[in-house]
Amino acid sequence: MEQVWVEKYRPRSLGEVINQTDIVSRLQAYVKTRSLPHLMFAGPAGTGKTTSAIALARELFGDGWRTNFAQTNASDQRGIDVVRTTIKNQARMAPIGEGGFKIIFLDEADHLTNDAQAALRRTMEMYTRTARFILSVNYSSRIIPPIQSRTAVFRFRPLKPEHVQEYMKRVAKEEGLKVTAGGMEALVYVAQGDLRKATNALQVAAAVSSKIDADSLYRAASAARPEEVKKLVETALTGDFLEARSMLDDLLLEYGLAAEDLLREIYRAVYDLSVPDRMKVEMVDRVGEADYRLIQGSNARIQLEALLSRFALLGRELG
Repeated sequence: MEQVWVEKYRPRSLGEVINQTDIVSRLQAYVKTRSLPHLMFAGPAGTGKTTSAIALARELFGDGWRTNFAQTNASDQRGIDVVRTTIKNQARMAPIGEGGFKIIFLDEADHLTNDAQAALRRTMEMYTRTARFILSVNYSSRIIPPIQSRTAVFRFRPLKPEHVQEYMKRVAKEEGLKVTAGGMEALVYVAQGDLRKATNALQVAAAVSSKIDADSLYRAASAARPEEVKKLVETALTGDFLEARSMLDDLLLEYGLAAEDLLREIYRAVYDLSVPDRMKVEMVDRVGEADYRLIQGSNARIQLEALLSRFALLGRELG
């Protein structure tokens, strides 16, 4: 089976991590002094948190880094038992070699319950001599204050478009792919700073053809073209609800989009409209309400059509 490109092209050293210069320099200082505190990597998905943790372990422990690096996904088991058993057992075991400590990497640690985090705090205190913890989170606010105060926080930024393009061009060259200019723009649009998402979309598209254009990438990523979403919103604003509803049908059938994904694309399209700021404010408010209702479990199709109907009424009121 073909290797997953996310792992195949993962940077092997801290110096290869892109778009996180300040973070890399601080981590390299820890490697130089071989003095490492507990760390928290916070930021959106696909920005290099796991990659940086693995690269840090490689530089600290050399070729035998795997023996002193334990990785656990906290979203798989969120309760206190995983801390009292799996994580505690990993922390209490002495490191192998002359590293002095091992690294325990907790991915998606913000999914742990508060009780589990309280137990984790005690584990971090008890086994400081044998283990250092790196917590990877999307939302640092979901981590209890006692743990936040015990970690050095590194905030990862979404990747800039030029960095996404540079990385994707390297992958395409290694795999013998030809990505058109439109295809590269589509990759940047689909990624939105998430390099993992861009890499996966490119691999899916490459399975169909070695020549990759915008259309193949949007289909691979199950994303609608931004111009089509913009046209959908503009049609609704003219007051033609039935035509907008028909366009919604086409988008959902052609791309197989989930309601949440389409709602995010509508949100992004709002800012590209040539309408007064007051109307954009009203539209974003309507999108936010629809998003909340979807999260609460409302019928996705009804909420999308309700949003378009509100856009139609808004266009008539403010047009």
